Amino acid sequence: MDVVVVGGGIVGAAAAWRLAAAGARVVVVDRGDPGQATAAGAGIVGPWLAAEDDPVWRAAAYAAAAGYADVVAELAETGEPEVGYARVGALLVDADEAALTTLEARTRRRAAAQPVIGAVTALPAPEAHRAFPPLRDDLGAVHVAGAARVDGRLMRDALLRSARRHGARVRHGVAGLALAPGGRIRVVVDGTVLGADAVVVAAGAWTAELVRPLGPVVPVAPSRGQIVHLDLPDHAADTAGWPLVQPSAGPYLLGFPAGRIVAGATREPGAGFAHRVTAGGVAQVLASALAVAPALASATVVETRVGFRPQADDDLPILGGWSELPGLVVATGLGATGLTMGPWLGGHAARLVLGAAAPDGEPDLSPYRPDRLVEAVRR
Repeated sequence: MDVVVVGGGIVGAAAAWRLAAAGARVVVVDRGDPGQATAAGAGIVGPWLAAEDDPVWRAAAYAAAAGYADVVAELAETGEPEVGYARVGALLVDADEAALTTLEARTRRRAAAQPVIGAVTALPAPEAHRAFPPLRDDLGAVHVAGAARVDGRLMRDALLRSARRHGARVRHGVAGLALAPGGRIRVVVDGTVLGADAVVVAAGAWTAELVRPLGPVVPVAPSRGQIVHLDLPDHAADTAGWPLVQPSAGPYLLGFPAGRIVAGATREPGAGFAHRVTAGGVAQVLASALAVAPALASATVVETRVGFRPQADDDLPILGGWSELPGLVVATGLGATGLTMGPWLGGHAARLVLGAAAPDGEPDLSPYRPDRLVEAVRR
């Protein structure tokens, strides 16, 4: 089977890896758009930290997070041991004891049904400060042991290298889709037609424009996020093990090796594809970060990354195809949880192409089909 995967972010890379490992002849096409969400995302793996209670969203997000360590282990076994993944835990922080009590109770309820969440422990302010030294000293915390972080760029590259080991090819260029005689999808890359029995479109926020010439509407649009990277040279030896910090309201803080702290992120659904750092965006992120961790004021601002999250109209993942377009599968719509859910969604896109059954225990995928919102409008 010949398969073209359009999009080389974490979803497309995961799909290519699974397809190539199953014996498909795979070509990944990526045009290298600035603002690819995979390259900009912070990398928090812990969807149970969010207030989101939609059971359909949680089914996908929790399944993705629960399987993450297995994906990392599988990559390591095939020669890719470094994806920037570590189970570092998380601190849900607040100065209000009643708010912390509510957070603890909610997280314990979730942990009872999801063992991967790990131990949930209340930490008084001094202990929270010791765990994340720049933290404001009056903030207590709920520690959630199972939360992890991942480097999206390292993960994407590892997936693509693993796909290549199974024979996949990566081609940089501009892909266009058109209908060929017989209803099959034709992929044209810089004037060259690529033969394909199936096409996976995993182009993130650009998926809608790619599929539009074929007729279907994919309800996804860009939501810009600006994320500031800081350097703490005095803590270069230990930031890799710091827990991520999530306030009750406001952006997160996330540690990586060698003194790197990531603070973010803005949510700008109306910004379109304007790939630029704004004064207001940086000010918002830094003000929120310093309100939670004032000791970060002495950190060096290293860079600000800008990414376009693929946001579905109903905030759910988009996965599947259309009966009138055989061989076409789209996989996108992960919003702010792309690095958490990307390997899971890409794996399921590959299974749809191959006609393979999902593993036992996986959620029903029908709520994520791409025509769901169009049908809702019609009703």
